[in-house]
Amino acid sequence: MRSAVAAIALTTIGLTTASAETRITYKSAKTGSSYYQMGVELAEAMKSGTDGDIIVTIEESQGSVQNVMEARARGGDYVFTTPPALVGLAQEGKAMFEGKGDPKFSEIRALFPIPSLTMHFVMSQESGVTDITGLAGKTILLGKGSFGATEGEKYLGLFGMADSVQIADVELSNAVAALKNGQIDGFVTAGSWPAPNVIEAAASTPVTVFSLTPEQIAETKRTALTIPAGTYAGQEADIETTSLPVVAYTTTAMDDETAYQLTKTFWESKAKLAENSPWWNGVDQNLMPTIETTIHPGAQRYYAEAGITLTDAQK
Repeated sequence: MRSAVAAIALTTIGLTTASAETRITYKSAKTGSSYYQMGVELAEAMKSGTDGDIIVTIEESQGSVQNVMEARARGGDYVFTTPPALVGLAQEGKAMFEGKGDPKFSEIRALFPIPSLTMHFVMSQESGVTDITGLAGKTILLGKGSFGATEGEKYLGLFGMADSVQIADVELSNAVAALKNGQIDGFVTAGSWPAPNVIEAAASTPVTVFSLTPEQIAETKRTALTIPAGTYAGQEADIETTSLPVVAYTTTAMDDETAYQLTKTFWESKAKLAENSPWWNGVDQNLMPTIETTIHPGAQRYYAEAGITLTDAQK
């Protein structure tokens, strides 16, 4: 009898433990990318910060549009990342979401910002280029198919450089080697800062990561961002550039307590995250205005407790 009671008690404890654990699927980017690695780091932070109450499973993604599209069919355990602008387009049925609208898109809710996609114009010091107008006659690597490549091409057109720059037919993964051996004068890349390929380039050969002027930044219609001096080897001054904010989202299907715990644990773990991966230093309260849509009520509860003011559009 005693053993039977003990067995029942153990079973009850097991059920209680199991029911206390919340499982989340986090969908961000392709395996091997910096954003996939961020997801891995977030998963570890959530497990540690909640004493195992929240377990995050990372799921590979083919991109932000796919992440948003899947919000239509996923449940309350789904967290995904995307630029805020895409959420707005999905909710309005515009651009890549034209003809693919769904009422579920209106249920998307923000949690917290993550490192922004940040534009880097990396030039060899030997090229002598210190601003975008100096690119005339130079060979530049843009890469193919990425946000950085598309944005870089857009900027060359905006600032009258499109016809005077030679675009190198080299993969972005070979940018550092091509810069070092003089095959190219520079490359354009977008990612969280500090960007691993820019760190590698600056460590292997003297480079200049040039700034855009305030007027040029305004013309791009992107979000201004400052990369602090000393981020890269040889960088003595701040770099003024553009960025595309990225935010972690879920939907109204997620319960308030889970959204609260996810948001609270993220912000309370951020300093520790940054100790291991400096790109988390790029996230602070100054990124909150980049969230242009409604924040989940559970996350709003955390922001109220933390004294972080939200806009009317975020509430």
